[in-house]
Amino acid sequence: MARVSTKENKNLYHKTRESLGLTRESASDLLETIAPERIEKIENERTLPHPDEVLIMADKYKQPRLCNYYCANQCPIGQQYVPEINPKDLSQIVLEMLASLNVMNKQKERLIEITVDGHITDDEIKDFVMIQNELERISVAVETLQLWSERMLATGKIDLVKYEAYRHQ
Repeated sequence: MARVSTKENKNLYHKTRESLGLTRESASDLLETIAPERIEKIENERTLPHPDEVLIMADKYKQPRLCNYYCANQCPIGQQYVPEINPKDLSQIVLEMLASLNVMNKQKERLIEITVDGHITDDEIKDFVMIQNELERISVAVETLQLWSERMLATGKIDLVKYEAYRHQ
């Protein structure tokens, strides 16, 4: 069994490797193109991983969340535009999404009133920002569901062949 580090504040790459019971050497064997020394530098934040390394780790560790973590926290563009997604149970994802959709259903008439003329006036800004925030919550819920699906596909809990067959109908 792999020796577990006592370091506090481990990054997600470090936590993920250890949760799989892998040493840096065995992780390097699994990852094939990333040396143990490089893994150590990434895990101890002495260097940032390259996007292709994150893709390899996400695939081989069966943890697509690593891609979102990289984009939201380490990519300069992603830091501006990609929210970090925290894993949730399917029921929680769906309930949060439905709650936000219900709010938006009630607000759709107001959104039409605000945007019909192509301008946001001073008296419309407060409602517009509230609607925009609710749309962001829906977007995050959709991304969370996507990440959940990717994880289930990666671990074989959803049949990939059947999933792909239905997606391309």
